[in-house]
Amino acid sequence: MSTQMQPTFVLVHGAFANSFSFAPLQAELGLLGHRSVAVDLPGHGFAATYLPAYQAPQDLQGLATAPGAIKGVTLADNAAHLIGILERAKRNGPVILVSHSRGGMTATVAANRRPDLIDRIVYVSSWCPVDLDVSAYYAEPEMAKVDAAGLASAIVANPVELGLLRCNFRTADPAALAAFKSAFLADGTDAEFMVFLNTFQPDENLDTGTPDDRAERGSWGRIPKSYVRLTEDTSLPLAMQDRMIREGDALTPENPYDVHTLTGSHLKWLVDPAPAARVLSEIAALLPA
Repeated sequence: MSTQMQPTFVLVHGAFANSFSFAPLQAELGLLGHRSVAVDLPGHGFAATYLPAYQAPQDLQGLATAPGAIKGVTLADNAAHLIGILERAKRNGPVILVSHSRGGMTATVAANRRPDLIDRIVYVSSWCPVDLDVSAYYAEPEMAKVDAAGLASAIVANPVELGLLRCNFRTADPAALAAFKSAFLADGTDAEFMVFLNTFQPDENLDTGTPDDRAERGSWGRIPKSYVRLTEDTSLPLAMQDRMIREGDALTPENPYDVHTLTGSHLKWLVDPAPAARVLSEIAALLPA
């Protein structure tokens, strides 16, 4: 395969995350000879809001009331931004769209709208709604053991009043930190967990989609797809990941998921990215010559 035809991995982050969290994975991909682009969705990365009230000493009252730039950002905005990046990447050859966690919602909408821009779509413990809206899946049995109360303890404002979801990831509360670590990186060291926690941004948008944003057979369903399962994920449990796979396969039985499995939590694949990079390299080899 010539240099011009090498695929580009386009990496889409999850909630409260940004392109920064993909840096170690991009290094591993680069060392395997792959090029990649890490996306910052609108209101993320250097476009995020970090308030003086978020700094130490914290002003929790100010943090609960100050506006944030991500207010009003919708799933449609995220998808439009991603499509713009996919259009640019596609000029250079095949595109492999990789999403993590909540980023799967954006990837799915983009795939519904512009399947011509994506040569393979990859979900890494990521949402790909088929039968329900993402918010409705949280009431399903597969999500019953998720510690929603522990994570909710980080919320510092009324989301409806503020128009966004704001969490205080710089809290020093031991119970909250323990809940975060259990949800995101239970198999990492305390030091690794604190580093990753400090890459999170406090604000996230509220839009989790509608029935029109679920995977569509006629567009999304035409794209070859892979799913990378994370066995120790307690944020998006393995049972729900497997349900995503089953629902996608039922929608397009002629185009089932190519399934891979990594041992680890929701974030371990980004903290220790070499195994994930090897899996993505194997997936890249599936593209037509």
